[in-house]
Amino acid sequence: MANEAIVTNNAPAAIGPYSAAIKSGNVINVSGQLPIDPATGEFAGDDITSQTRQSLTNVKSVLAAAGATMANVAQATVLLDSIADFGAMNEVYGEFFSAPYPARAAFEVAALPKGAKVEIEVVAYL
Repeated sequence: MANEAIVTNNAPAAIGPYSAAIKSGNVINVSGQLPIDPATGEFAGDDITSQTRQSLTNVKSVLAAAGATMANVAQATVLLDSIADFGAMNEVYGEFFSAPYPARAAFEVAALPKGAKVEIEVVAYL
């Protein structure tokens, strides 16, 4: 089964040697999405709320390019630069998903690329 790179102008370009997503059969693995607004190349804001919203908007755009929606997401991983932001992130996260919610893990990490507050990756099935 061949891997297909998913590319869209509606999400930021990869900042390294990786694809925004790989579609392999009916599985879509979306790389971690930073809160970069693809129109400006800058963070959508400095707070966790705006950054979470942009990261999830980027995830949604990548999924759309692969023919999927947020309803196809089975698993998500959220990386936070501060676990203290979990509650605010969770509120925005809830705006993007509905029951049955995907499985999820959330971690505090030492640092994220470009000094982001959040990065979100997902696995979806068609």
